[in-house]
Amino acid sequence: MAITEIIAELDAEIGRLEQVRKLLSNGGNAQLGNLAAKKSTGRKRRKLSPEARKRIADAQRKRWAAQKAQK
Repeated sequence: MAITEIIAELDAEIGRLEQVRKLLSNGGNAQLGNLAAKKSTGRKRRKLSPEARKRIADAQRKRWAAQKAQK
């Protein structure tokens, strides 16, 4: 991760924390639900199908078997 990406994530987190602090200092507990429902700006995870997971697992087992056979 590049330094500029880390700084951008830190700035985003600081902004979220400042919003929470502002809400808490004003006693706005009812508005916290909206903030919690907001999705993070982090990396999205890709979902693999069960068939794809099985292919990947089988390929890894094949690599392990080949490595073990060499020893």
